[in-house]
Amino acid sequence: MAGLGVNKLGEYYRKFNMEEKTGIDIPGEKNGLIPDPKWKEENKNEQWYLGDTYHMSIGQGDVLSTPLHVALWTATIANGGTIYQPHIVKKIIEKNGNVKEIMPKIIRENFVSFGSVDIVRRAMRETVLSGSAKSLGHLPITNAGKTGTSQHSGSEEDHHAWYTSFAPYENPEIVITVLVEEGGGGSTIAVPIVGEILEWYYHNKM
Repeated sequence: MAGLGVNKLGEYYRKFNMEEKTGIDIPGEKNGLIPDPKWKEENKNEQWYLGDTYHMSIGQGDVLSTPLHVALWTATIANGGTIYQPHIVKKIIEKNGNVKEIMPKIIRENFVSFGSVDIVRRAMRETVLSGSAKSLGHLPITNAGKTGTSQHSGSEEDHHAWYTSFAPYENPEIVITVLVEEGGGGSTIAVPIVGEILEWYYHNKM
């Protein structure tokens, strides 16, 4: 990933909407942050090093993302490459009885090839088949995902535990993103939580 260089990495992060608010219909949403050499010079009075590009490529360093951003890109990978605006409200029933359905809204599409998306989908499936989420391989619902362990900047506190997942793998219906602040490793803390949710979903919603 770092071989893409800082500018190309930043371009694709932004195409996946990781620096912008999603427009979800609840207040208080935060932007993400995708750093680059200009940002680092202006905000930290430091030059950009190759190590910054490596950190950026794995979501470390000064990269900031909300759980909603992570869920959004997970859904985008799951569905083949279309970014939909997330929303809470399904429909609005007015006093006079009129019903306003909240229709899906596309934020961006056709910005990455299906072949590239499919490579990532298969890699996320491999996380469950032979990687850091292998403990979910026993579930009755096929699933895929990505673990993460993010650090506090300059802190000795425990790391944040991440896991983001979609299921069923063949025809996705659900995305789950779990962040446990100061939880430790994603594979040991966040993955089992997602497993319990997926098992409930299989037995109660499918």
